[in-house]
Amino acid sequence: MFSATCHSPVGRMTLVASDAALLGAWFEGQRHFGGGWLPAVTQQRETPLLSAARTWLDAYFDGRRPEAILPLAPVGTPFQLAVWRLLRQIPYGSVTTYGMLTEQLRALGVKACPQAVGSAVGRNPVSVFIPCHRVIGSDGSLTGYAAGLETKSFLLQLESRSNEALPKS
Repeated sequence: MFSATCHSPVGRMTLVASDAALLGAWFEGQRHFGGGWLPAVTQQRETPLLSAARTWLDAYFDGRRPEAILPLAPVGTPFQLAVWRLLRQIPYGSVTTYGMLTEQLRALGVKACPQAVGSAVGRNPVSVFIPCHRVIGSDGSLTGYAAGLETKSFLLQLESRSNEALPKS
């Protein structure tokens, strides 16, 4: 596995990838940083995938909606993976709630409660790429984000401004 760092408007990020997929993207100091296995099994080295991830993040933080879809391979429990798959379906600039995610999981036959969903969202190892920042409380409040609520607010405002700049059809 390989790792690299990059800078964002809300702090330094660490990226981890295999030859085939992005495994992790964390803001420095966030909860669950490194997923428990960084840096022991990674080497600092630029790879084509890490370079593509940086390019994606540059576009994202410039307020442009990145079109490229990078291969992601987060490591988690089957329940976490199910939650993270749903997170990837939340459209850019949109939000959902923990309760709505719970209902979606139940519709798929997965036993879930909002607290368990919240825990899985909080353990998302691929910040920004898997948009856990798009999950809010049922009352519309910003709740729980491993990189802090200021970072969550920044990301949501960035996407909101980007959506406003898009031409209306």
